[in-house]
Amino acid sequence: MATKLDKTIKRELELEGKLYTVAISPEGVKITPKGARKGQEISWSSLVSGETDLRRDLNMSVDAYRE
Repeated sequence: MATKLDKTIKRELELEGKLYTVAISPEGVKITPKGARKGQEISWSSLVSGETDLRRDLNMSVDAYRE
């Protein structure tokens, strides 16, 4: 049985030699470079709806056009 997510959980993540703080909350997920306040944030509704896939594909196509 899973535990209900009713408050923010913070964990540290090392990725490619850099430290990040990952905050998982009832609103969504936020990844911030360690020691910083601003980071990348995405809501659960965006993840579930597939909006993140659409955004990723759009960014890839814009980047390909720039090259």
